[in-house]
Amino acid sequence: MHDELVRAITADGLVKAVAITGRDLVERARQIHTLLPVATAALGRSLLGASMLGDMLKEDGASLTLQIKGGGPLGTVLAVSDNQGNVRGYVQNPHVELMEIEPGKLDVGRAVGTAGTLTVIKDLNMKEPYVGTIGLFSGEIADDLAMYFVESEQIPTACALGVLVGTDQSVTSAGGYLIQLLPGAGEDIISKIEAGVRRVGSVSRALEGGLDARGLLEAVLSDFELEILETHPVEYRCYCNRDRVTRALISMGREELESLIQEQGQQSFFRKLLSLHLAERTAIVGQAIFAHPVRQPIGTALGAGHDTGSLQLPVGAAPLIAPGLGHFSLRNRHW
Repeated sequence: MHDELVRAITADGLVKAVAITGRDLVERARQIHTLLPVATAALGRSLLGASMLGDMLKEDGASLTLQIKGGGPLGTVLAVSDNQGNVRGYVQNPHVELMEIEPGKLDVGRAVGTAGTLTVIKDLNMKEPYVGTIGLFSGEIADDLAMYFVESEQIPTACALGVLVGTDQSVTSAGGYLIQLLPGAGEDIISKIEAGVRRVGSVSRALEGGLDARGLLEAVLSDFELEILETHPVEYRCYCNRDRVTRALISMGREELESLIQEQGQQSFFRKLLSLHLAERTAIVGQAIFAHPVRQPIGTALGAGHDTGSLQLPVGAAPLIAPGLGHFSLRNRHW
């Protein structure tokens, strides 16, 4: 099953929806950042959510950043998408030990934490980006995204995100959906969506059972006539290259670079150079440091689910599942 994103609208024009399958892109993130399972689930959900939100931006060169600071052991979780749903991301503490709600179900909410915020930054190539921030609801990411749309954009939303991690710690399935009500949708529409979310259940299990992104939407919205608007591939895409990273590191100054490496440890710091191989990371840092034979002032720093469905419902999987039903904020309350 290829990573892809599918957009649809119901024939009556009252519901719009998007779904994504992203096993390969989440697995790529796991390999780059050497993630342990709970970090894989948290970053994976964030990447999937950012991809669906980023694809909503139609301006050329636009991007969307999803930043989650929950105060939990994972630290900051960051995901960035371009306007075609291609993503990259980072989790501050990738090696958090296994945290489970019960055997086989990863406790992403506790790992992320709830004593913090979810921030969505939309860079539309204007003078200032749009920034929306809400307090975290559960830390499970899908219901937090659903609540973001209700609180910041006043759009009733159902969101489900799921990542299934195998016994070898690789990603076996990953995906999700986002369903939103359009003006004119009534109580009967809400009830049908809620029933569909509950019927499908865990996203990662549904994908493991053979559904693709289109099949996921058709299953959740089986009580509606769907019109597919577009389908296109998505991937983990990093825009960094050796020259770009080297210039950024040189701009920091030798003193700041050496301080960061000392504070974080060499391996931890190198992981932050994203998808470059270890030998290349080492060469880049060395080149940056020795570009400053004398002490320099500090320069510019590097720039930078629930698995079921949420109308504001929650989500979850084993071997290791990050739970997930769905998160609902269709009636401006959490289910």
